[in-house]
Parts: sequence; C-alpha cells; structure tokens
Amino acid sequence: MLTNISVRGAREHNLKGVDIDIPRESLTVITGLSGSGKSSLAFDTIYAEGQRRYVESLSAYARQFLEMMQKPDVEHIDGLSPAISIEQKTTSRNPRSTVATVTEIYDYMRLLWARVGIPYSPATGEPIQAQQVSQMVDRAMTLPEGSRHYLLAPVVRGRKGEFKKDIAEWQKQGFTRLRVNGEFHAIEEAPALDKKYKHDIEIVVDRIVIKEGIEARLADSFETALKVADGLAYLDPADPPADDAKAKTKGIKTDNAPAGRIIFSQKFACPVSGFTISEIEPRLFSFNAPQGACPACDGLGEKMEFDADLVVPNQGLSLKKGAVVPWAKSQPPSPYYMQVLGSLAHAYGFSLEERWADLPAEVQDVILYGTKGKPVVLRFVDGKKSYEVKKPFEGVIGNLERRMRTTESAWMREELSRYQAAHPCDVCNGARLKPEALAVKIAGEDISQSARRSVADAVEWFGSVEEKLSKQQREIAGAILKEINERLGFLHNVGLDYLNLDRTSGTLSGGESQRIRLASQIGSGLSGVLYVLDEPSIGLHQKDNDRLLETLKRLKSLGNTVLVVEHDEDAIRSADHIIDMGPGAGVKGGEVVCAGTLDEILGCEESLTADYLSGRREIAVPEKRRKGSGKKLTVRGARANNLKDVTASIPLGTFTCVTGVSGSGKSSFTIDTLYASAARTLNGARMLSGKHDRIDGLEHLDKVIDIDQSPIGRTPRSNPATYTGAFTQIRDWFAGLPESQARGYKPGRFSFNVKGGRCEACKGDGLLKIEMHFLPDVYVTCDVCHGKRYNRETLEVKFKGKSIADVLDMTVDDAVEFFKAVPGIRDKMEMLRRVGLGYIKVGQQATTLSGGEAQRVKLAKELSKRATGRTLYILDEPTTGLHFEDVRKLLEVLHALVEQGNTVVVIEHNLDVIKTADFVLDLGPGGGVKGGTLVAAGTPEEVAACADSFTGAYLAPLLEVKQPTRTKTLA
Repeated sequence: MLTNISVRGAREHNLKGVDIDIPRESLTVITGLSGSGKSSLAFDTIYAEGQRRYVESLSAYARQFLEMMQKPDVEHIDGLSPAISIEQKTTSRNPRSTVATVTEIYDYMRLLWARVGIPYSPATGEPIQAQQVSQMVDRAMTLPEGSRHYLLAPVVRGRKGEFKKDIAEWQKQGFTRLRVNGEFHAIEEAPALDKKYKHDIEIVVDRIVIKEGIEARLADSFETALKVADGLAYLDPADPPADDAKAKTKGIKTDNAPAGRIIFSQKFACPVSGFTISEIEPRLFSFNAPQGACPACDGLGEKMEFDADLVVPNQGLSLKKGAVVPWAKSQPPSPYYMQVLGSLAHAYGFSLEERWADLPAEVQDVILYGTKGKPVVLRFVDGKKSYEVKKPFEGVIGNLERRMRTTESAWMREELSRYQAAHPCDVCNGARLKPEALAVKIAGEDISQSARRSVADAVEWFGSVEEKLSKQQREIAGAILKEINERLGFLHNVGLDYLNLDRTSGTLSGGESQRIRLASQIGSGLSGVLYVLDEPSIGLHQKDNDRLLETLKRLKSLGNTVLVVEHDEDAIRSADHIIDMGPGAGVKGGEVVCAGTLDEILGCEESLTADYLSGRREIAVPEKRRKGSGKKLTVRGARANNLKDVTASIPLGTFTCVTGVSGSGKSSFTIDTLYASAARTLNGARMLSGKHDRIDGLEHLDKVIDIDQSPIGRTPRSNPATYTGAFTQIRDWFAGLPESQARGYKPGRFSFNVKGGRCEACKGDGLLKIEMHFLPDVYVTCDVCHGKRYNRETLEVKFKGKSIADVLDMTVDDAVEFFKAVPGIRDKMEMLRRVGLGYIKVGQQATTLSGGEAQRVKLAKELSKRATGRTLYILDEPTTGLHFEDVRKLLEVLHALVEQGNTVVVIEHNLDVIKTADFVLDLGPGGGVKGGTLVAAGTPEEVAACADSFTGAYLAPLLEVKQPTRTKTLA
C-alpha cells in the first residue's frame, strides 16, 4: 500500500515543475507567501486530479450531473484518494437556506416532530385527539339542513405522476366520479395527466343532502373514504361561493380547495374549534414546501415593507431641505408634494423649517402613516388658481405602497424598493410555518422555537429532551436524537456554538461556512478520503483554534488524509508535515522552499515562514501608542443582534482593533451599527443600521469607507486594472501614442468589452467555450487572437515594445517598472504592490481572486485617492489569506493611513495586528447569548491586563505583560 501522495512535475499556474511527497493519513499544512502557489498545488493540482479520477470512474450517465474538473498540468500523481474540497466560498445565498438545513439538522428535526410531536389546539391549548367516524358524522350533521355536499376521498395530494393504473384500480372498486385538479370527471373520462406536474385527485365517495335520517349512510360513506384515502376525508359544498363560480365562468383558475371545505382526519382534529391537521408528515414542518410554508410570506419568515428609517434617513434635515427622501428626489422638490406637506403643517401647527428630529412624534406619525381616515384640508395652487380638498391623507408610506401596487414600470418598482426593508411576517412572526405545523410540540416547544436556539442551547435542550418523552416516544425518537446530537456536537467542536440554527447561510462569513461544511464531513464518517481545506481558521479567535485543530486531527484519525492551506501559527505547529512554498509570490514563487516536520522547517534558513516561527523575524510592537486627535466617536446603546446596550468610544486619529471571540458581537457593533449609521449620515447611503440610541462625533469626519471581502466583480471581464481605474488611464495612454494618433484610434479601441478593437471571434474573452455534455466543458484558446483578446490591428500599437495585451498579462510588480514614467498608472500599480499584491496580473480575472485579495484591491483603490485626513476606514479581517510577511506589509499601509490623520478600525483576531494597535475594544466574554458586552477597552497592554478578557490572555505573552488571575471561566 502506498504511504505517500507522490506529485511529479506540477506546473499549474505559477508552479515550476514541483515534485513533492505528502504522507497519507496525516495532517499536512501548506504555507508560504500569498501568491506563492499554495492553492495551485493543493486545489488546482492535487484536489482537481483526485476529483477528476473519481468522477471518471462513474458511468457516462452519472457524469453529466456532476461538475467535471479539468485535467491539471502535472506529469503524474500516485497514491491519490477520492478528494473532497472544503473551501472558503460562502454557502448558498438563498434566504431559505439556514445553518440547520445546510447541516441536515433540520431534516432530522422535521422527522422528530412528525413522529413524536403532539398536536395542540391553538384555541384551547389542549392536545388534539384523533376523530372517530361517529364524531365526523355529528360534525357533518351540524351543517345547514338542505345544504348539498360532496364527500371526497383525497387519494393524491400534490404528487407528480400519470396515475393511470390507480384510476383503473379505483374504477374496479366501483367508484364512478373523480375530481382532478379541481374539476369533476366521470372516472372513465379522466384526463391524461402530465407526469412532470403535481396533481390533486379526489374520489367522489358520496353526494349528500343534509337532512335527518342520513346518519347511517354518512357513517358508511365516511368509512369508505377513510379507508381509500388513508384516514382522510373532505366534505366540500356542492354549491360553490358566488366569487368562485364567477371566476370559473371567466376561465380564471381558482384554488383547488373550495371555500367551506371541512377536513376530517382519523388522526388529529380539535372538537371545540374545528382546528384540523390533515396529516403530520415531515413535509408539514418544511418552510420550503407548500404543505408547511406560511402562506403570507411563502416560508421566508419576513416580508419587504416600506421602512421609516429609509424614507427619512437623515433626521437632521428639515422637510423643506428634503428629509422625506422619496418626495424630495427631484430638484427642486415636486410642488404638489410640498403643498401637501405645507397643508399638513398648517393643520397640525408645525414648520417645514424644523428639523425632522425636533417634530413631535404624532406629527411624524401623520406625515409617514397618514391621518387614518380622518379628513384634513389640503390646499393647492395651480398656476393662478388655488383650491382646497378635504379628504383623508394617505401618508408618505401609504403613498409609496399605493404606487408600488399600481405601477407597471419595472424601473419604478426597483426605485421604490430602495425604501423597503425586510420585516418579520405579521402572520407567522418569523416562524416561517403554517399554524398547523406550529401546533405540534415536543416538551412544550414547536419546531420553530427549537430552531431559534443557538447551537450551544440546542446541545443542552436536545440532550435532555429524551427524559421528557414517554417510553414509546423514546423508542421512536432514539435514533433521530442520536443523529441530531452528533451533528450539534460537531458544530460545537469547530467553534460555532454561538450560531443560531435558523441563521440564514447567506449571512455567514467564509470561515463560518467552511467550518459548517467541515462539521458535516465529520458527520459523514468517511475514511480513506483526501480532504483539502482552505484556511479553516479564518474568523476564529485563538480560544477556539484548539477545538478546530482537534477536529482536523479527528478527521485524520478516521483514516483520512487532511491537506490544509493555512497561515495560522498554531495550525502550522500542530501539523505532522509542513510544505513551505515560495520563495516569493507570482512568477517569483511556485517552488517548494522546504518540506518536512516542524523541526526540519525551523532549521531552513531560506524560509520566510521559518524566520517568523523561530523568531528570527517578527512584527515589532510599536514603541509608543498614538493618543489620537483628542476627539472621539461614541456609539451609545448598541443593541443589534446579541449586543446588550453597548456604549463604547473610539479615539479618532488612531488604529483601533475590535476583538473578541467568534460570535461576540464584533460585526454587529462595527459593521451593522457604526458603519451603517455613519454611512447614512456622512455618505447619504440608504441602509438600515442596527438598533442603537445615537452616535456622537460623526461631525469630525467627512466620509466612511467599508472595505470588505466581497468580490470586486462577478464576471471574468472585471479585473484589478478596471476596478482601480488604472485600465482607463492605460487605454488613454495607448490612444495617445503616435501610432494610434496616425490611425485615428480612440481609447475605446483598446477595450475588450466593446466592438472595434477586440477580437470578435471570442468577443474579447480570449477563450472559446466548447460544451461537451457528460465530459467537462472545454475552454480552448481563441485561434484568431491566440488568447490576446484584441484584433491584430489593435495589437500593432505598442509602447516600449509591448501591446495592451502584454500589459494586461504583466504582474503588478512589472507594471510599476514599465509605467514608471507615467505617474497616474504607476501610482495605482504601486498601491497594489504596497498592499502585497505585486504578484497578481494587471488583467487577472476578478473571479479568480480570493476574498482577501479582493479586499486588498479595494484597499489599494481607496489609498490611491487623495487623503482628506478625516476619513473613517473600516476593515473586516484584512489579514485573511496573508502570510506573516504580508501582514507586516499591510500594517505599514494601514498605519500610514492613520499618520495622515484618518481613523482605521479593523475587526481582527490576528494577534500581530492587535499588538500594533493604538486602541482595542474587546467584546464578549463569550459568543452568542454569552457575548454582546464590552469586556475591555484601552491600549493592548490595558486589555492584556484585564482578567476577564480572553483576547488579553493570548495577548499578554506577546507584550510581556504579567497575566492577571482570571476571575471568570466561560465555555
């Protein structure tokens, strides 16, 4: 048996014929500078080949459903296992996808509630008992005498199929009529059904006129219906309501369930209120299925509604100066709307010159929500004529709702939607489910209440719920609870115990979503698999790192090979085998600097990684901390998400770190509250901020900039040059060359996005996509432009012997030298180099950049703008994907911004960044419900001296601060 994965001659991307042996069934960390070739080796070579070989072993039919991998540029790889990749890319952005659904916990919860849940009547609060036939007869006899009804057996409910054999069988049993999708047919004339669509079929068991003496017939008919339809029967009125009948005559399709239907079930019904649950199946508890989803919000738990904070984003403005943004968009504002507001001012005694914040609450309510039916005199002037109208005022929000309902313009709907925000559904209160599903409870909790728990709470609740079940329920629930508890335990072990189970997956960070997938993989219990992970420690506090590393070791102990691309020092020191890539980035990288155990790596003098691990190099602690400008920014009473009325100040003109364990409230405080509120006030942004009282000190700033890790573009046509604006200047430069002037070429000639200069054979892509059905799509280099993206005439224009295609293919480092005589382009390239991106290509596709690289491109764009010295920069974990040496370079850039008078606030776990900060806000002490408070605020030394701070405990050794005796220990 092979003991190594043996890679020979790997040349993918910047790899230079790499030969490496990786021990199987071990934890191997690949590290090195950003851009040194780590991902090219781990993902694009080893994982791609492992996945490709596994998929090729399947049948051609199966392969067409799977994503096929290109064969990597490598001579050969021996010892490969089937490979599973767990990358940073975020899980589904679908609002229906939650932590519980992604991990399959919710699937088991649905099964648990369906099998051992007890339905309770919403009216009486009493458990619902099964109905007997005699009770059904009694209920039917309470209907008006003489009323006509159909007794139906619902044999097919929302299922796909043709049902030819079933219909023939029912005909043999003696039934003569069916109702198919709401329409009646003789059974021999039943329509042919399309098997691709869902259908409803009900057998007409009896036609009944309610009168005395039919009880025996009713009982027989009910028994027949219940037998055929597995315990269900419908009693539908034979005379449809007037509206329903009118709709039928107009050819409008109405709901298959007519008004007045009574559902009878041998299983569950409330005899007092008539509340009935037709069946308790897992799909009843699914908010993604029509059987379970709340009909008002379609299972989303929220609806888009016009929001007062978006209609009046700046309360410091007066009505005259445009406080009500939708009515003040045109300049000058619409005379009609201003006359309406003037009439209200006259009627309610306020001035249009007053600040919105100073208007009485009842006046604000009238302006926003109207007079609620009470007439008011509205005065209008039309030319020289003036007139009055006495009528109720609909309010600004009522006006917007009416316009949204009546407009047929897609542009207008999109414009109005900018004033809407998601609010909990007023029918299900965010539970996402129908009342029938919420009526079923286990130990007093419906499924939505349990899904709102955090992982830590759920571990406790599901661990103890078995004691509250009857003996029979315990027998049924045992296997289901085992699966739920195991999956919750895995989430707990990877440091995600603070996440709520109903948290939508689109709101998770890259690190969180990667660890969720990691937990799912451990739950699968596979062995003999090659797992390839991309920086699983992202977004993880040092306190939670140990649990993550234990999880990786457990994955290894199952007999798997774990290959991790990582920069975290703890992960590197815990590895069985280390591969250090380098020595530089981009074209200067792509080689194995050294490989072996930790001791072997530490002895390697050529390795930058070894320099930092051994202490030969380090990121120094600054000799003195900045005190700032003397002014400060104070957030008062922040209550977003798990924040507990936090009031904290940030000194302006400093480099401030917001720290704390995962889930402690860092993003809620910094992004949802501070940035959102500042962006509304300073940038005029339309966004909702987290709940808080107010923010003091914004008057000392002129703008706020949030630099996150979202992509800089979602198409291959976007690249660092286009994003930073350098490409416009490059095109202008080429258009200004003598050759271009002589040919009459304008800047547009040098764009690969428009006709003229681009190669029309590939539309400026440089590649042609060939669809191969069950084989992977093949991208071949365009045989006309040979991947250059431009036509031959455009490429004939050269500067220093290089065409525009050659410039786009340069690294940023090369472009700095090439354009050293062109300040506009050189400065933008220099900024990209300063943030550690000298290795990327000028025209590199945006879709190939990692989250950390995209964030640094944005940072470079902001740095290339003229600094005002009054800007607030907010960055969320800017060290993602950065090597120790790259972190040092990034810190130089960020501290340079502060030296210009700006304020930089970063959310960060990296201790090398925190120790260089001027000021630290530490939130916690735990995550989720155990977090949300300010644990410590001050210099890194002051935080390190705080006994309650987990961050301080890890920071103290780096600052050589004596660690205090801890007064609290929190799990």
